[in-house]
Amino acid sequence: MKITVIGTGYVGLVSGTCFAEIGHTVTCVDIDESKVAMMRRGESPIFEPGLNDLLERNIKAERLTFSTGLESVKDSKSIFLAVGTPSGDDGSANLSYLFQAAEDVAKNISDDAIIVIKSTVPIGTCEKVKEIVAKNTNKKFHIVNNPEFLKEGSAIEDFMRPDRVVIGHNDPEAANAMEELYEPLVKQGNPIYMMSNLSAEMTKYAANCFLATKISFINDIARLCDTLGADINEVRQGISSDRRIGSHFLYPGPGYGGSCFPKDVKALIYTAKEHGHTLRVVESTEDVNDEQKLYMATKIKKHYGSDLSGKTFAFWGVAFKANTDDVRESPAIYMAQDLIDAGAKVRFFDPEGGPNFMKAVGEKYHKSIDEVSNKYDCLSGCDAMVTVTEWREFSTPDFSEISARLNEKVIFDARNLFKTQKVLDEGFTYYAIGKKI
Repeated sequence: MKITVIGTGYVGLVSGTCFAEIGHTVTCVDIDESKVAMMRRGESPIFEPGLNDLLERNIKAERLTFSTGLESVKDSKSIFLAVGTPSGDDGSANLSYLFQAAEDVAKNISDDAIIVIKSTVPIGTCEKVKEIVAKNTNKKFHIVNNPEFLKEGSAIEDFMRPDRVVIGHNDPEAANAMEELYEPLVKQGNPIYMMSNLSAEMTKYAANCFLATKISFINDIARLCDTLGADINEVRQGISSDRRIGSHFLYPGPGYGGSCFPKDVKALIYTAKEHGHTLRVVESTEDVNDEQKLYMATKIKKHYGSDLSGKTFAFWGVAFKANTDDVRESPAIYMAQDLIDAGAKVRFFDPEGGPNFMKAVGEKYHKSIDEVSNKYDCLSGCDAMVTVTEWREFSTPDFSEISARLNEKVIFDARNLFKTQKVLDEGFTYYAIGKKI
């Protein structure tokens, strides 16, 4: 099948490259000329394990091309819209990029084209896109909603072996074409769920909000463990063994971030309010997460006092999670800003997220932040270490090296990476989240 993907952000680039990998002819379109030139060289503008290799292989095989124009649309059976839908100030999803893409595509499609909304969109968006396309073409077309469920850091695996594929549609022809497209990815029996467009749109938001709720729930329980003296690791084991609960997304930490959960939680809350409904659980999920981002900063201030002048803190990791360079809504941003506002300085090391972090944290804070290229050099002359991202290379550090580099033997472990007894035996003052010390 010939496919055009509009937008080469995280979802668009991964989806387009993986479709090419299973044999389809794919053109990825983006208006950023420098970005397109980079991808034509086989270089990914985002860090995602395995993506560069797939890019190079499929470009060489001439299954994957990149363009700044829409020439490929007229020859494509399926056109995927994978543009950004960022949050507005009120939490609503900004659909201007999607609507513009729909209009542009409509002017170039051939008869029976399938326009697939891959972007995460509020419930009811398919009907609006359908109206826009109808105003700009006399050709027959189909509108499909196909939400993505990719996890940054394991997106290739998630795409190639999906837990499920969700297809929102309103006619059998489009449904059959999408089933044919995804059939090679579900040979092991994982389901393709066919449903209405409205249900598909709701499924995406409900899934992300539920996962975000699990994260806020375990963080809230971890904070209560801090107060009462219970150990969250033991509690987590005790509840996650219940098959009704499971173990995924039940690891305490500094709060969720990234491109999906914060935006999607806000958007669903906004949609509910638009229709006179209050999502009390989801609103609480957001409230808990906002507090969690500064929870470790609060512990730092409790240890040193509210005035942190003269103190320097070493951050291990600034990406919102491991195996990505994505720092959008990363807890590290809020933690660094809070500490600097209290007079401190921050030094950090992250294997991939450094440049994006410096852009995101804001120029106001640049004079108080220093990036280094080695995790141990990051510690030299600092007053304490703060683990923020769970990069694998942070899991088993040389504690004698940490001790030699820090001014004081103090660790604030926002990811609960280390075994408590090991850290205490090494003579450190140790703060974690919900762990019995």
